[in-house]
Formats: sequence, structure tokens, C-alpha cells
Amino acid sequence: MVAGVSVYIAKPFSKAHAALFEENILQSPNWDPKTKRVLYRTDAFAKVTGEKVFSMDIRAKDMPNWPKQQSHALFLRVTEADKIYQGFDLSLLKDGLMPDRIVTAKDLERDQISFPAFFGDDMLLPEGKTPAYLGQSVALLIYNDFDRFRFAKNALKFKPDIIKYGETTGYIQRDPWGTYRGVRIGAADPYAPDVYSSMKDGSIDPTSFKKHMPIWPTGKDIGKLDQEGMYYADQLATEMANPPEDWLVLERTFSSQCIDTCAMEPNNSNGWYDQENESLHLVIAAQSPIEAMDAILDMIKRSKIKMKKLFLYPCSTVGYGSKDHAPEPIIGAMVALYGNGLPVRLANDRYEQFQSALKRHPFDMTFKIAINKKTHKIESLIGKFIGNGGGRSNLTPAVMAVGTTGTQGVYYIPKSDLSAVGLATRSVDSGSARGFGTVQTMPALDILLDEAAQILKADPIEFRLKNMMQSGMKNTQGAIPAGALRGQEVLQKCSQHPLWRDRFNRKENYEKNYPGMIFSTGISCVQKKFGGGTEASFARIELSPKGEISLWHSGPEIGTGMSTSQAVLCAQILGWPATYSEFAVTDWSILPMFSTNGELTQAMQDSLQKNPLWTPVYCTSSSSSNSAYFFSHVTTETARLIFDYGLWPAALSIWSEGIGGGQSAPLTVRREDARWTEQGLTAVGLEPLSLARLAQRVYKLGGLTGAVGHGSNRWQWANATFDINNEQTTRALDGIALQWADNKQYHINHRLHVNFPAVDRGLAGATNFSAQATVVELTIEEATGKITVLNHHTVLECGNVIVPQLVSGQIEGGVAMGIGHALYEYLPQFEDGPGNGTWNFNRYHLPLASEVAVWTQTSEVLPPLSETDPPKGMAEVVMIPVVSAITNAIAAATGHYFNHHPILPKQVLEVLNANHL
Repeated sequence: MVAGVSVYIAKPFSKAHAALFEENILQSPNWDPKTKRVLYRTDAFAKVTGEKVFSMDIRAKDMPNWPKQQSHALFLRVTEADKIYQGFDLSLLKDGLMPDRIVTAKDLERDQISFPAFFGDDMLLPEGKTPAYLGQSVALLIYNDFDRFRFAKNALKFKPDIIKYGETTGYIQRDPWGTYRGVRIGAADPYAPDVYSSMKDGSIDPTSFKKHMPIWPTGKDIGKLDQEGMYYADQLATEMANPPEDWLVLERTFSSQCIDTCAMEPNNSNGWYDQENESLHLVIAAQSPIEAMDAILDMIKRSKIKMKKLFLYPCSTVGYGSKDHAPEPIIGAMVALYGNGLPVRLANDRYEQFQSALKRHPFDMTFKIAINKKTHKIESLIGKFIGNGGGRSNLTPAVMAVGTTGTQGVYYIPKSDLSAVGLATRSVDSGSARGFGTVQTMPALDILLDEAAQILKADPIEFRLKNMMQSGMKNTQGAIPAGALRGQEVLQKCSQHPLWRDRFNRKENYEKNYPGMIFSTGISCVQKKFGGGTEASFARIELSPKGEISLWHSGPEIGTGMSTSQAVLCAQILGWPATYSEFAVTDWSILPMFSTNGELTQAMQDSLQKNPLWTPVYCTSSSSSNSAYFFSHVTTETARLIFDYGLWPAALSIWSEGIGGGQSAPLTVRREDARWTEQGLTAVGLEPLSLARLAQRVYKLGGLTGAVGHGSNRWQWANATFDINNEQTTRALDGIALQWADNKQYHINHRLHVNFPAVDRGLAGATNFSAQATVVELTIEEATGKITVLNHHTVLECGNVIVPQLVSGQIEGGVAMGIGHALYEYLPQFEDGPGNGTWNFNRYHLPLASEVAVWTQTSEVLPPLSETDPPKGMAEVVMIPVVSAITNAIAAATGHYFNHHPILPKQVLEVLNANHL
């Protein structure tokens, strides 16, 4: 029961879901206990055999108890944003093609249906208003059969004249969606306390806006903290304007384009509002089903619609980022409410996906960097970034902050002033996209450093190594990253690869054999944070009497393979992967943790944490490469409870059987010496015990057979002390519920004490990083400027790898995506862009296999420092360094550092002609 509505969720891959769709999508892991590896993804068979895995596949006839007749819907959208909208004209629809129902803003106003506050105003634009952005929806058309729907949709496509406009008003002007400014003045000793930093003193907020741009506080030496920050920012700017003679100061501008995330599954939903029973049934593709559920309930709660029950069916999906806080699940719920008793399917075709789906933020950037000519070390950096957030805010404030705080990549910067503004414009909404702002900023800085090395006649590898951030140093927010930083190892390893080591000989040989071609090599190295700053998830693990493991997790499968990796993680602690697993679970009533909305102060946290079920963050979506580390942490910590209070006591019971204390008596047996082998659990030479045998003993002893854990992280894990079996134990969880073999019910085990990270820990910006270096070989055709990527090699560090094939796939896909960003992909931002409804892959150049060196590419992953290294998120960092490596290679070939992406052949040809190459 949520907000007075009974919520029923058939989770993806659950037993209920399997019954619903007459299949079990997830298979038990094909596990090799000898190698401790899974042979293929748990969803592999269903996908390659064409089973109904995605919500795009589902029709009304597939859903038990739904009406079998399927309705279909489409939106009418504006293609101009400087005139008053005055309605639409459907007179071109002949021969019975008029919709069975038309829904406009008047209907929504009558029924009091509106977006939750996060998504802004005007789910449908009312007449008499100027559109906020290109592609804004004005009307919903519903057809009760597919044939008429298809003919009508074809008739309406590319017909902008059906929308009627009034007087020209100009574009709507609004203040930015978000701003960020962080200043750091480090001490002479990089390990000493900072003079000023965001972590120590706070970030800086604008005092007001003038012409929709931020006005920053006036700097004062002694004053409020943000005034002190501006004082140091002013000092830094003055120093950069009047640098010492031994400083090289470079000022450069860069721009990064708007791109489409190109999700293989476009946004879609299928919903049925059963008015008689006041029930809403909805099949969705969502990155966070819990957030979608809350948003739908919020919308319904504020409306006049009567709803007692919500049946939500979140399916496996793809398009990481494009479905993060996307409005489509809420829109799908709205559409279903107007189906006149029939299920309504809303599914974008590719034109509609380009016109309405979230885009990558385009950035305009200005860098000013000072480098010591003698030491070749960075002295200071000023960065000013402007991002286009589009017509709705979405995640623009977060993207601007993350892109800015991530600028430094692998480099240590003693003094910095980094600021960003996320503009509200008339372009299509920008949101979460792979890299989350850092694909724009990190390559730009690395390109700038490559140019600086060239100006200083320094070896590009040695120059980078001198500026590499070392373990224990602080980032540009003044926080110390977690663990050992391995960027130096990654870059050194990559530079030893033949592509880089032998680049001059390879260039000579290639150009000798291929006249008219310029051969060139570039390299780049970055590190990217994983995690969003506030992370939380649930996991539930159970052990059956036969030794089978079941796993339930709040994280959804969105193409990354987390459904496989989380199942496999169970084997590390419990000896075997989860045989049965469910994901995107939203019902955690057996551990009813709760959080509070609104801004949280330290005093509020200190008070609220006295309630043993309160947590700062209830549950977060799949985002920011968070599954490998953050989701895994909660899975493994929950599994440890089963091991410590179920399997380990059972093992000791078996090993100590017999006269004189059995086989264990002559040995010193410690829990930390326990190891899983191919034969089973052993320790210090004791008999290996199979999981099935251990499970039988657990049930005989009444041991722990089920556990639910909740973990909360604010760049540091919360930990709490619990009393379990009269033993006080501290765990890196903030809530648990336990089930014992002699009691089938779960019981909440209230924490005795909790340590939550301080509220201002969020100012750290980032503490968890993975590093990657990429070297690229490419050629440029002298006659045309055409660029061809011949080869690339990637070196990554990401801790202990859970499933190597998943990491390999992320590397290959990420590098291909980075190549597309560097050389091919581009969308105009305004009237000529996707908001006009004419964009598809016939115009948008998504890189092909032949353009990404698919058959020659190689990669390697650094071994972990030890078997205790946690797995690290790496799905975003893998696309970033190839962007700057390509740019650096083109600069090596042409003598010109391009300051924008994509770099097109005609632009390269202009440089070649200008430089007489």
C-alpha cells in the first residue's frame, strides 16, 4: 500500500513475471566451479532466441486478464517555439482515419493530471501559450485498431502545417536549470590541508541572475564562505592574467556537440486503465521502476482519477542514461487513463525517438591553464562551461556539476576555479547520457595538455606522468579518492603497447605502402568516477534446504548484465551463484526502511537516524556505472550474513563431529581462512563441504536461511551495529531483516547504533574512480580529409572483475561510442535539429563496424592489487579517452588541435590545405 493505492509489481524475471509472459527469461547461471566463472549471461538464451524480453514486445493479448483489443497512440508536436500555439487541424485525415479519442491540455486540466514537479509544466501544451521547446507535445491521438493508426500516422508525418500558430512572441527566456562553481586552493604540500575547497568550505551559489546568467558573490578575504571562495577565485584570475615568467599560460575554447543516445529499444509503454475496478495496469521500460512508481502515484494522487490499485510491469530494457529520470513511464500512465477501457500502446518510432528522447548536453567550454615551464607541472586551472539543458530541466543541474567536478580526470591540479551553467533553451531536453558531462570536459583537458607538451617539446607520456594524481592527493573539490589511484600504471602500460611504442616505424612503413595517406597515433588517459554521490539499494538472499540460492534485488537490468553479475556474486560468499533471481524489485515491506524528502541538514540527520528504519536514501536507480560496486556491496554484505550465521556455524558443526572434537580439534580454525573450492567449503585443510550438505545442517541447527539488507552510501558507506544471536556485530549496512530455519517469517533486526556519513560528505564530488588509457592508430586521406580508425588498444583498471565478458563488451561498446562522438555523431541544437521531427539514422551517422576497427581492436584489464579489491564501475570511463586520443592523433598528423567534435573530413581537408600538407 503506497499513498492509499495497492501496488502490485510483477518484477522482471520473477516467478510472477514468468507466469505472466509464459516463459522464464533468466536461466540459472551456467557456472564452472573450477574456474569460478559463468559461461554466458543469464538472459542470453532468451535474447538470442527472440523471446519477449522487452516491453516493446508486449501487446494486450500477451497480458492475462487484459482486454485483447489493443489501442495505439501518438502525439502531435510543435516544430516552432517562437509563436503562440493555437491548436491543430486534422482535416487531412480522410476515409475514417480520424482518431477514436483526442486528448488535449483541457482534458488534463479538467482531470487535474500533471507531471510531478521534477518534470516541469505542461504535459500537453495548452492553446494560447508559446511552446517551451521544439517537439513539445500538444495533443494525444488514440486509435482502437492498428491499421487506421498506421495509415493516420503516415499521413501526419512531416506535416508541420497541421499545427496552427498565432503571433510571433520570440523564444521563452528562463533562468538556467542549474549552476555549479567550485574553487580549490591547495597547500604547497598536496597532502596538507587545503587553504580553501568545496569539501572543506562548500561550493559557491550565485546571488542572482542577470539576463539569465549567474551573478556570483563579491569576493572577501574574511566573510561568508562563498565570499571567501570568490576572493580566492579573484586572486587566481589575477595571477593567471599576470603570470610569472616561468609559467606557460594557455587559453583555449572547446565545444562538444549534442548527440542522441541511440537506445536500441525506443521509449514505449503499454497500459490499461480498468475504470470499473479503478485499477491501472502498466508495462514500462524504466531505468528506475521505484522512481517511476512513485512519480505515477504522485500524479494520480493529485488528480481526480479514481485508482485503488496499480499493477506495474517493469521489463528489461536498454539505453542506459536515456531512460534515467525519463518522463515516458509517467506519460504512458497518462495515456492509459484515456483508453476508454482498452489497453493503449505508446511506442516511439525512430523519428519520434529522435524528436523526444533525452539528448547529451552540448557544452561550450573555456579553459585557462598555467603550467610551470621548468617542472612541466600544472600550477592552476580556470574552467568555464555552458551547457544546453533544453526545454525541461531533467538532470541538467547534476550533469553540470559532475562534468565540472570531473574535469581533472587523472591529473592533479593544485589551484582551480571551475564553474558551469546549464541553460534552459528551446532545444529537445538533455539528460543523462554515458559520461554524464565528463565526455565533454575530460577530453578537452587532455587535448589541452597534449598541446602543452608539444609546445614545451616534452614527451607526451612523461609530461602526463609528471602531472598524474597520486594516491592520497585531493581532487578539485578537496576530497581524497578511495584507495590506490592507478592512472599512472594504466598510462605506462598503454604506452608500452606496440601501437604507441613503435608508432614512428609503423607510420613510416604504412605511408611507404599507401601513398597519399597520413598515418598517425594518439594517446589519452582519464579516470572517471562511478556512483552518483548518494547510492542505496536493497538485496534479499535465501538458502533452500537443498542448497539453492535465491536473490532479489532492487536494481533493474538495463542491458549492462547486472542480472548476471549479481547472481554470480553470491558464489564468492556462498559458494554458488543464485539459481533463481529477481530484479527491479520494489516491494521491500519486510524491511520497511524510509527516507524523508527535501534538503537534509546535519542536525536533521542526527535527529532522524534515531529511528532505526530511517535512511538518508531509500533506493537509487541504475545509473553512474553503479551496479558493479554499489549494488554489489549490498548483495555481498547481505550474503555475508547468511554465511556468518548460517553456513559457517553449520560447517563448524560438521567438522567438529566425533570423538575429541573431530577433524577440526587439532587445527586453529578461523572464519577468515574459509575458502570455496571446486569440491566445496574448506579452511586450513579441513574436509571440503558441498553447499547442499551445509544447507541441510543449517536447517537442522535452525541457522540463518534468509536475509534482507539495505545499504546507504554518500561517498562512504553507512555502518550499523546489530545484535544477532546475542552477538553485537557491525555491518556496512544500515538496515537488516532476518529469517531463521525454524521460523519462516522475516523479523526486522533493529540497529543498535548507526554511523551515517556526514551530510557535507556530499561535497566531495567524487571519491570512487576507474582509470583507462587508450591509444589509437588512424589514417587521413590527403585528397579528401577522410579519417579512418585502423586500430586501438585500451588498458583499464576496475578492481576484481565479476564477469570478464561483460567488461569486455562494455570496453568494445564504449570505445565505439567514443569514436562516434569524436568523428561522426552530431545533432543541430535548434530548428534544424531533432525537434523538427525529420531526424533518423538516414541523417544521423552512427558509426558502423567498419569505422571502429572492430576486428583489430584489443584491450586488457590490469590485475587487481589483491583478491580483496572490490569491483569497480567502468561502463562510462571506457568511452572517454578515445575521444581525445583521436583528436591528439589528428593533431600529430596535421599540426592542428581541433577544439570541437565531431571532427569532419572537410574540416581536416581545410587544415591540410592551409598547412600545405
